[in-house]
Amino acid sequence: MKPAIVIVDMLKDALHKNHGSSVATAALSIVSNTNRLTEFARSHSIPVIFSMDSFLPGDFIFQGKMNEHSIRGTKGAEVMDELIQSDSDLYLPKRRFSAFFKTDLDQTLRLYGVDTIAITGLNTHWCVLTTAMDALSNDFRAYIIEDCCAAYNPDIHESTVSIYRKTPLYPLFQVMSSDEFIKKLL
Repeated sequence: MKPAIVIVDMLKDALHKNHGSSVATAALSIVSNTNRLTEFARSHSIPVIFSMDSFLPGDFIFQGKMNEHSIRGTKGAEVMDELIQSDSDLYLPKRRFSAFFKTDLDQTLRLYGVDTIAITGLNTHWCVLTTAMDALSNDFRAYIIEDCCAAYNPDIHESTVSIYRKTPLYPLFQVMSSDEFIKKLL
């Protein structure tokens, strides 16, 4: 296995009061586990990639009920300060839900020889899940790291990981804890 860690949408705007206090609570609840996982990854030369919402003002996506957030070039579109970052980390702006959609993630992973991605971040049922599905669609194994993901509603997070724990795509697609993932790599 040649993995990479992909951290989805753990951005400063997730902590902003206009984005919702439940999102901020969810994001902060996974910081410690995410930092532990990324420190392990860096110490084992595993790429750490931050996939970040990076919208333009008036973007099509805001024509729904979603509030404008993570506007390209603003502080809100930057990775939250609570996450440990390194000069070796990669930053990948995205305009839609999946870290793969119209980005160079696929090409970047192939450059590093990656065949497996461990996906963490916000929101489990949306951007994390679409990234996992697109990973599979691009012939990468996908792991949702359940204690490093969250949703604005803990029940939605739990329902999502529960559904995908029993996937017929096993072992290509798995849900596991950060400890289980780390043990797999040792």
